[in-house]
Amino acid sequence: MSKPVIIAVAGGSASGKTTVVDKIVSSFKKEDVIVIKHDDYYKDQSEMTLEERYQVNYDHPFSLDNDLMYLQIVDLLKGKSVIKPTYDFEAHSRSTITEEIHPTKIIILEGILIMEDERIRDLCDIKLFVEADDDLRFIRRLTRDMAERGRSLESVINQYLTTVKPMHFAFVKPTKRYADVIIPNDKDHDVAVDLIITKIKSIISN
Repeated sequence: MSKPVIIAVAGGSASGKTTVVDKIVSSFKKEDVIVIKHDDYYKDQSEMTLEERYQVNYDHPFSLDNDLMYLQIVDLLKGKSVIKPTYDFEAHSRSTITEEIHPTKIIILEGILIMEDERIRDLCDIKLFVEADDDLRFIRRLTRDMAERGRSLESVINQYLTTVKPMHFAFVKPTKRYADVIIPNDKDHDVAVDLIITKIKSIISN
């Protein structure tokens, strides 16, 4: 197999990254594309108490095991399979469940801070930044975290004000300058995504 095409999809929390990723994935054969979520590389915190885990700033780059992610992407580029960690958002720690990932033609890396680490950024062929209005992102995050991650209304609001919002402006938004394409997700973004899909197909065919 030829070298995989690696696509980074960054953007603020609940900006619509997954929507963009899903549209890209649906345009290719299932066996030709894999999505690797940066969230799964949050550091293991099993030795901490649950109360201590609540205090961790999950929107700071230090919360992520970028060393492991970088090494595993390099292995995939070499044609090797890897055992990827997964994360338990209710327990606020790395899960005991792992996932075996095999090299594919297209590897999509998704996460708010996926372009913050220069080593990972330099491995990517296409870098995307999904942008959405801050109020819209907060509403989406509130709905998602309460429905899917077992969070209370109070905890979501507190986390957003104390870490998510300030970290977005300190670390996430600045990575927009590394993007090849900035996708506005306040409204229809089909044209931008279709152009990206065309570019991916062009790289693969060549």
